[in-house]
Amino acid sequence: MALKERLGTVVSDKMDKTVVVAVENRFPHPIYQKIVSRTTRYKAHDADNNCRIGDRVRITETRPLSRSKRWSVAEVLSHSPKLKEVSE
Repeated sequence: MALKERLGTVVSDKMDKTVVVAVENRFPHPIYQKIVSRTTRYKAHDADNNCRIGDRVRITETRPLSRSKRWSVAEVLSHSPKLKEVSE
């Protein structure tokens, strides 16, 4: 069985070693054919605490790590622009 992967944006990093990632799913409405977007929030394991709000990340499915954590951060695709201003 292949591991599931999702691309999303970090919306919360207040927990230790955990981030909340919002994944947007866009699809046409079955009757009206208008594009509808639905957002799902996943709690993902971030062992090094290097993700910040606004980062684009790839998360992968993993074994259950806690009651609500079933995903882990595979890689950070791009950092938030706010983080670059602070580091300069």
